[in-house]
Amino acid sequence: MPLTTKRAAGALSRPARIALRVGAVLGFAVIYVPLLLVVINSLNPDRSSGWPPPGLTFEWWRAAWHSAGARDALWTSVKAGVGATAIALVLGTLVAFAVARYRFFGREAISFAVVLPIALPGIVTGVALNTAFRTVLEPIGIGLGLFTVIVGHATFCVVVVFNNVAARLRRLAGSYEEAAMDLGAGTFRTFRDITFPLMRSALAAGGLLAFALSFDEIVVTTFTAGAGVQTLPIWIFSNMSRPQQAPVVNVVAVVLVLLSVIPVYVAQRLSSDTAAGSRV
Repeated sequence: MPLTTKRAAGALSRPARIALRVGAVLGFAVIYVPLLLVVINSLNPDRSSGWPPPGLTFEWWRAAWHSAGARDALWTSVKAGVGATAIALVLGTLVAFAVARYRFFGREAISFAVVLPIALPGIVTGVALNTAFRTVLEPIGIGLGLFTVIVGHATFCVVVVFNNVAARLRRLAGSYEEAAMDLGAGTFRTFRDITFPLMRSALAAGGLLAFALSFDEIVVTTFTAGAGVQTLPIWIFSNMSRPQQAPVVNVVAVVLVLLSVIPVYVAQRLSSDTAAGSRV
């Protein structure tokens, strides 16, 4: 079949292209127009978030900056995200190395068990963790708090680290490590000089995605935080029913979106660089 005929056979008709473009525009509109409205309402001088806004103001941004509750909730979310990411990096990397580098009985079952928590409904995970913490930790004097939030977030943050590291290890030829060992390098020297530099971007991407996933989590946090811990998503949810706080909530929501988008964008760039490097 001539090349022009193949191209013609694989090309979409004009109505199909138009339909795909319209569908794409509608899809992006459903996702991003509500976010745009939140941004506009954060600058709306009216508390009622009327439309169209009568003007623009940064008054609510100043109010949010001076809100002690929002700042405390932000700092709590950062601490929970950093703690959960640290645990996920250690456990996810270790499991990824075991699954990608070794063959043993139950290997596939372990891989499935690691990935399963992110597929379960958040409320199921939250109820299960709440029951486990109250059964195991409360008798020894550890109640629900920041520690249980970190552990709860780590259960699903491990998945993104595991997936990134395992995918990188599958593309990483073992001959580099074997060559280093043949030259006299020990296990830890080989990991430090050969393995870690080659998988560094995958670790960074997995860590950033884990932090973003933890930072905006609310369902599992509700069941594991207890009465004394309030993350930023929980602060937003608890203040949405207060009309006087609506403008400040919009501002905090915009900040939350920005803080979530940045690590995801950086992780995507790192993943792209990792994939490109693996093809060299």
